[in-house]
This record gives sequence, C-alpha cells and structure tokens, in this order.
Amino acid sequence: MGCKMPTLPECKELILEQRGHALYITINRPKRRNAMSQRMVAEMNSVFEAIACNRECRAVVIRGAAGHFCAGGDLKDMSGATEAVANGDPDAYVKLNRAFGRMLTFASRIPQVMIAALEGTVMGGGFGLACISDWAIAHPSARFALPETSMGVPPAQIAPYVTARIGLTQARRLALFNVHVDAQEAKNLGIVHSVASDDADFEALIEHAVTQVKRCAPQANAMTKALLLRVGNEPLEGLLDDASKLFSDAVISGEGSEGTMAFVEKRKPSWTQ
Repeated sequence: MGCKMPTLPECKELILEQRGHALYITINRPKRRNAMSQRMVAEMNSVFEAIACNRECRAVVIRGAAGHFCAGGDLKDMSGATEAVANGDPDAYVKLNRAFGRMLTFASRIPQVMIAALEGTVMGGGFGLACISDWAIAHPSARFALPETSMGVPPAQIAPYVTARIGLTQARRLALFNVHVDAQEAKNLGIVHSVASDDADFEALIEHAVTQVKRCAPQANAMTKALLLRVGNEPLEGLLDDASKLFSDAVISGEGSEGTMAFVEKRKPSWTQ
C-alpha cells in the first residue's frame, strides 16, 4: 500500500513531519510550555481537516517541544478577549472557549489513530488532548492536572472528555480539588495506557505504537473508531443494525476480502506493507 500524504497547511506554531504512514505533530511554543493560542487551535483544526478523508495517513502522533506537552490555554488570549468585551463584543469569551472545544471534538473523530506522547506539563487543554487519544504514552516526567478551578473558571470544553476517559468520580476529584498526578497514577486512572521508564523507552513506545497500527486495515480502523464513539450515545439496537451493515460491506469488498484471502493463503495482508 502506498503512502501518499495529503497536502498539509503551513503552520507557525506546529511542526509537521510526515514519516511513512504517520503524521507527527509537534506543538511548538516552548517559551510558553506549549500553551495553546488561538492561532495554534486554528492550525490544529486545519491539519485535522486536511487528513480527515485520507486513508494513506493512518496514524497521528502529537507531542510537545522541549520536554513539555501542553500547559493548556494561553492566558494572553484571555486578555485579548477582555479587550474585545470592553469594545462591545459580549461573546468574545464564548468564541474563544468554544473554538477549542470544536477542535477537540473534530480531532477526537478523525479516522486515523491518535497517539499522544506526553511529557512534562500536561494540563488544561493539553489534558483534554490526552483524553481524546487512542494510545496515550507518558514519559516519567509527565504531570497531569486540571488547574482551571484554581484560576476561577471551569474546564468547560475539557470536562466531557475527561469524564468519558476516567469516569465521573475521578473527574470530580481532579477538577474540583486541583489534584496533580504523576505518570504512574495517570496510568492507574486510565488517562494513559503506557508509561515509559526513560527517554529511550519513551521513543521506543511511540514507534511501537506507530508500527502496530500497520497490522490493522485503515478503513476497518476508521469504521471501528466511529462505531466505538457512538456507543452509549444512541439506542443500542439501531447501532447494532448499522454495525452489521458495516461488517457486511467490509467482508464483501475491499479490505475484508483481502484480509480473508491473506488468512487462507497464510500471508500478511497488503496493508501491513
């Protein structure tokens, strides 16, 4: 299977690197511990939109520059919204906050697997990104927190994703008490799936995840991810009816046919190449 990547947008605050079937996104605002600006949110949205319909891009690795993942939203953007409110735009804060939420929702639904490589500061919006990933890998330096309430605001756009990830009881503890957790506790809570022992192991785990996805057919992965995201959000019978149609379509044509033939012929299917 070839690996023709989509045309990607030019970015100022993200570093994009295409390696085979994977796109590596590095959040690149190290002086701000990679805090998210409005520009960065818009750039992320543009990148996810560019790859959304491309099955040659099968994995996205998102990480931060200079030893930190993401410190959340940039407070300088808050000052800009304050000025906008003073100048007659009462919805400036709504627009600012909701733009991040829309990006997070879109990113959570991309057909590619998302691998989050988490080190150093993982707070606020960075915590939210961790919670929408399909495989979260933590460096031993990673520290996780939802500090919003300590600054007098709710984690408005992040809360649903954190709750879906770790459950209501633990989400309440983290959000309402400004609890900070290390990488191992984050794994115990279900925020992350793997914790590295050191720098080399961290990089090895990331590359293992990138390689592992090649075992799975890209269209089947896309169908499965979309199906999983529907669970609990709609009546089960209708969901299962749709799932049976997806299964039938997959078996009759394309990847299902190739996968079945590869099994019979005792060879690897084409998408592993």
